[in-house]
Amino acid sequence: MSDRHPFQGNWVARLYERVRERGYDSLTAFAEARPTASLVALAKELGPDDVAGVQVFKGLVAEAERNNQVTRIVRGQLVRELWACLPNGWPAVLDDANRFDVAHALGAWVAFTPETHKERADKAGDALLATPPPPGWLPLGPNDELLRTLLPDETV
Repeated sequence: MSDRHPFQGNWVARLYERVRERGYDSLTAFAEARPTASLVALAKELGPDDVAGVQVFKGLVAEAERNNQVTRIVRGQLVRELWACLPNGWPAVLDDANRFDVAHALGAWVAFTPETHKERADKAGDALLATPPPPGWLPLGPNDELLRTLLPDETV
C-alpha cells in the first residue's frame, strides 16, 4: 500500500501516466470504455491508493472543455450516478422505498456538474421527475437517446 496521498506530487501527470499505461490516449477514452463505472471505481483502477474520484472528474471536465464536449461528460456522469444509485433501473413508481435513491442520483449528479451546465442539469432532472422514463430504464452511456433529448450537445 502506498503512503502517497492522492493530491501529493504532480497528480495530473500521474493520472495521465496511468491512463497511457492502460493503452488509452485520453482520460475520456479510458472512462468511456467503462461508461457505467463510478468515479471511485475508475480512480481505483488507475491507482488504488493514490488517485481519487474527484481527480478523475476534474481531468474529464478539463478534457471536455478543451474539446467542447462538456454536455457529453455531464450526460456521462448522470449515467454513472444512476448505475450507482439505481442498479435495477428507474423505479416503476416513485415512492418512499426509492425516492431517496432517485434524489441521491440526481443530487450527486448536479453536484458534480460544472457551473456552466448546472441550470441545464437542474431542468433535465426536473424533466425526469415530471415525466419519468420507462420502468427499469438505465442508460448504458452518454449517447442514450433520452439523455441526448434532455441534454443535447453544444452547438459550435
